[in-house]
Amino acid sequence: MKSIVHLQPIIPHYREGFFSLLGKRSKQDIYIYEDVKDAKKSSFNIVGDAKYKQMPAMMSKGGVLLYNPFKLLKTDYDALVLMLNFTHVTTWLLLFTKFLHRKKIILWGQGISVRRYLKEEKRPDWKLNLMIALADGVWFYMDKEKEQWQKLFPKKPMVALHNTLTGVDDMVRYVPKVSVEELKEKYGIYQKVVFIFCARFTANRRVDLLLETINHLDSNKYGFVIIGAGDSKPDFSNFDNVYDFGAVYDTAVKQELFALADIYFQPGWVGLSIVEAMAYGKPIFTFERSSETLQCVEYSYIHNGENGLIFKNIDDCIDKIKLLSDNDIKRMGDNARNYVAKHLTIEQMVDNAVRVIDKVCETK
Repeated sequence: MKSIVHLQPIIPHYREGFFSLLGKRSKQDIYIYEDVKDAKKSSFNIVGDAKYKQMPAMMSKGGVLLYNPFKLLKTDYDALVLMLNFTHVTTWLLLFTKFLHRKKIILWGQGISVRRYLKEEKRPDWKLNLMIALADGVWFYMDKEKEQWQKLFPKKPMVALHNTLTGVDDMVRYVPKVSVEELKEKYGIYQKVVFIFCARFTANRRVDLLLETINHLDSNKYGFVIIGAGDSKPDFSNFDNVYDFGAVYDTAVKQELFALADIYFQPGWVGLSIVEAMAYGKPIFTFERSSETLQCVEYSYIHNGENGLIFKNIDDCIDKIKLLSDNDIKRMGDNARNYVAKHLTIEQMVDNAVRVIDKVCETK
């Protein structure tokens, strides 16, 4: 059994299952450098079986991180799993001194900047290029970025983990105890087609497009369930077809709201939250990635016309929504759920991670 050590800012609730299962497949220690209390204030749950050790950063300012490397080197670990982040100064130090400490290093990250995605998908960042060149292996989140880097480093052990969530299997299997009609009556929702938005409201979510969509659609036919809080959240009180539940921490309530909804709609910055929606059988509706509409790497999970729709602009959005049939929605929703069940389990994510660990460590 291989022995590995991780460095992470925190262990959020959605990553708990990954670390817990990986800990059964390898001996592992996890060091976190952010303050847990501060993380909880930012709506992260730090609970469960994924045990960690606190290692406060020596310096963390403006993304630049200095941490104590000796805690990661003092035990006979087979490999260090560090973050693929070029602002982590100590990670550079560990990469450049591998000939001294003799530790294998696996880097874990997106492999691309979400904010500079359109530029970097054509010309990868030279700093990430150098980090990957120095590393022994890499964990990427998604296939697209992994394939881009594998062309540059064809012999380097790399894998796309297929980023997913703790509890995703339960989401896929979830069936409400009552009918959709009864759930709608319970929550006072009467529209035939119900969209659901479930994310923290930040500046990149393109809330303007959400509001435009609400304004352009018939309020008697289309309803919008809103789950989430945040500084960029607008006032929905003037809309009689918007049902704002704020931040929902009751899993049973959240499951019922997803069950009564037909479509997951998030205009911009779609990320890991769409895995949850897909697991509940909801097709994903969003807008094309552009310099104005940023999208996270999980955007690649959306296959236009198969498990969701990707709109070019607001007119395209409204026109396509109005043409949707019940069969269209059900077909895309079923495809979304099946995609998660087939490709996005925690077990598969761990299997992918272990493949690189084994390859890296066998050359020791």
